[in-house]
Amino acid sequence: MVKKMYLIFRCSCGRATYVKEGVLQKKCVCGKTFKVKDTRILKKAPDAETAAEMVRELQEEKFGSGIFTTADKLR
Repeated sequence: MVKKMYLIFRCSCGRATYVKEGVLQKKCVCGKTFKVKDTRILKKAPDAETAAEMVRELQEEKFGSGIFTTADKLR
């Protein structure tokens, strides 16, 4: 039995995302749908947890670390 890998790539909007190997299309949260086979793969991961961590790292590289706070502290 061959275990499928997870493929990590970026949408043209800049958001990193992942999909299980063998999936034909992926829709980004920006709304764009694209064919996975035509997309440049940045990394591969053995499982979903590792893929999610790699996506978080790519997002932080591009957009910086996410800092969550409440609205009253923004002033």
